[in-house]
Amino acid sequence: MDTLSIKLNDIVDLARRAGDAILEIYDTDFEVEEKADKSPLTAADMASHNTIVAGLEQLTPEIPILSEESAKIPYETRREWRRYWLIDPLDGTKEFVKRNGEFTVNIALIDDGRPVLGVVHVPVKHVTYYAAEGEGAWRSEEGAAPVSIHVRDQVGRPIRVAGSRSHAGDSLKKYLENLGEHEIVSMGSSLKLCLVAEGEADLYPRLGPTSEWDTAAAQAVVEAAGGMVTDTKMQPLRYNTKESLLNPYFFVFGDKGIDWSRHLAE
Repeated sequence: MDTLSIKLNDIVDLARRAGDAILEIYDTDFEVEEKADKSPLTAADMASHNTIVAGLEQLTPEIPILSEESAKIPYETRREWRRYWLIDPLDGTKEFVKRNGEFTVNIALIDDGRPVLGVVHVPVKHVTYYAAEGEGAWRSEEGAAPVSIHVRDQVGRPIRVAGSRSHAGDSLKKYLENLGEHEIVSMGSSLKLCLVAEGEADLYPRLGPTSEWDTAAAQAVVEAAGGMVTDTKMQPLRYNTKESLLNPYFFVFGDKGIDWSRHLAE
């Protein structure tokens, strides 16, 4: 892991540069296109993508890159990758379009299906969460020294649940009913995982579709902070194991003594 820790600061700097490219467009009257899956796409997505890809190709030319904006790499090719970069240049484009600031730049290094390094940068707030396996998890604000972060090992009462500003469904509503006394901490993008990582939330149940680039970087932060990201069978979330790049439904939590799956509807 020594080579990863050397690269971590470089990846943090790269994520911040991508964030600066996003902010240049954020302050303009940008246009919004629609991708094939009906999700929004802006020039900021591509500006961030191009910044990150160029930077990674310079830093680690030997490591392949999978980005949301270049996701058409066939599984026959990527199944051979033991180590690769997985990036979401702008996670939370809906939040970007709403101009609420709750969007992120996500860069993760995947090794044998596990996220072993992750950077989640919040351009508007100039806040960065980052971690590498064996190096701990950190939160850095512009102009301040980085602070080590850790999950809450034991849930409080009421249980603090990170929830989405843009996504909610019947499955989640039923789950929360079964969960019992709780309060919702609303947040967009991968910041919900970061809330768990820094102990601001106990649980983030995601009972709806996400893609692998949405979660990988923040999963690295959560796990380095002592938490877990699992599927609904309580098995660790893994990457590049199948043709589809969609994640299963999942839980993010700090207290490992609880079977969070027991609140699922039958």
